[in-house]
Amino acid sequence: MITWMQRHKKWLIITIWISTIAFVGAGFVGWGQYSYGDKAGAVAKVGNIEISKGELQKAYSNLYMQYNQMFQGNFDEEQAKQFGLQKQALQQLVQQALVVNLAHSYDLSISDAELVEALQKQDYFFKDGVFDKETYKNVLAQSRLTTKEYEADLKKNLLIVKTLELLPVEAGQNEKNILQTLASIADKINYTVLDIKDVKVDTSDAKVKAFWETKRQNFMSEVSYDIKYITQKPIVATYSQEELTKHYNVNRTHFKDTDGKILDFEAAKDAVRAELNSEATKDKALRNYIDYKKGELSETIEIKTATVSQSNNPFSAELLEKITQLSPTAPYLKPVSVNGVYHTVELVKTNPSVMKTYEEAKAEIMPLYIQQEGLKQLLALANESLGKFSGKTTDFVTVEDTSKITQLTQTEAKEFLGKLFTSDKKRSFIQLSNNKVVLYNILEQKLLSNTNKIEGNEITKFKSAMFNEALIKELQNKYPTEIYMQGL
Repeated sequence: MITWMQRHKKWLIITIWISTIAFVGAGFVGWGQYSYGDKAGAVAKVGNIEISKGELQKAYSNLYMQYNQMFQGNFDEEQAKQFGLQKQALQQLVQQALVVNLAHSYDLSISDAELVEALQKQDYFFKDGVFDKETYKNVLAQSRLTTKEYEADLKKNLLIVKTLELLPVEAGQNEKNILQTLASIADKINYTVLDIKDVKVDTSDAKVKAFWETKRQNFMSEVSYDIKYITQKPIVATYSQEELTKHYNVNRTHFKDTDGKILDFEAAKDAVRAELNSEATKDKALRNYIDYKKGELSETIEIKTATVSQSNNPFSAELLEKITQLSPTAPYLKPVSVNGVYHTVELVKTNPSVMKTYEEAKAEIMPLYIQQEGLKQLLALANESLGKFSGKTTDFVTVEDTSKITQLTQTEAKEFLGKLFTSDKKRSFIQLSNNKVVLYNILEQKLLSNTNKIEGNEITKFKSAMFNEALIKELQNKYPTEIYMQGL
């Protein structure tokens, strides 16, 4: 019985896959026909929900980067076509749209408070341990996303989660007992570890350039913007008592203490003066903006020039985002405050992304080449060594016994054991995500008693995945799907 279970472990051990709408902080990129700038139009309609080209581009990009991580940077557009990534991305969006249709039929929605709460839990927007608005804007700008786009995606994600949570699934005791038995399988193994550092990679220009030739389309320069701009520094004026009092009386609700109580005039006087200066600065900046557009700008105001891009931005993420939205027919940008200084911008020219030369791309391509070529040689070494290696022998180990795999860190051992107990091979090797390969030979196996307790939530997740699959099939019958793009 145990031998049979060992041979079929990959079917017996439950692997839980949960699909989420992922945000990739590294930024979105387009491959093949999916040019990121082309967001107009719909590619499909599911019930009452339209799926736009922009959504498909982002879903494709997210999937591409997930696969690229799985393949340790060795995934390319040709492989993406073989895996049908475009179709996978659309299928993911269709399934999401089906659930959103269901949510709308029950008048479910996500409030602004729920959105803010979710945003403030996302640690890639943290600074010094807390959510930071400027970091939030910078991360999105680097990913070529507006806050409006990201928050719309997040709201959709939250709505899907809320809808599925209304359909709870629980685990029974018998199901826990079955998984407990499966988790009790233990192997005694002989293993050894190979590291990418064990191989030597030829990094001559001839080799690296040949590698670059196959991937040159992925190494593009940044889009940059040639601009002219004028600035308006903060105005510090002197105001009479009458002016200060008048402004305070009209705007007294602007001036409150930490408890939310309105300050009296004397306590608020400095804040009143600062607000008057701020208003005067903004008013002057707007007047200069109008004069600049008319070609009537005072000769005393200097017109400066700059070339800005994502990596060369002396201003702010907000200002750069607004610059990217300018065009030859609408080249002027109203004043935007950057650290208290107002900037009025005129777009002179947009410099599109172009393919880099080998010399320009060399610094980027070198680590990718070393990674891919090193991994290729490492796998060749693993295949060559598999039949003759002799390594360290363990005691009986289960999937939880990471401390018994002494030649690996705890994280590496967890990954290795997770893959070992889903393999049906007695003698083989396992590739880890950190450029290591573990050769192993299963010497003995047995069924242990009183091993780690299986938690009910593991079964619940698995059952939920099955339930959600059945739900999608039911929703497909309820909400018709129209695909507008050929081949998908």
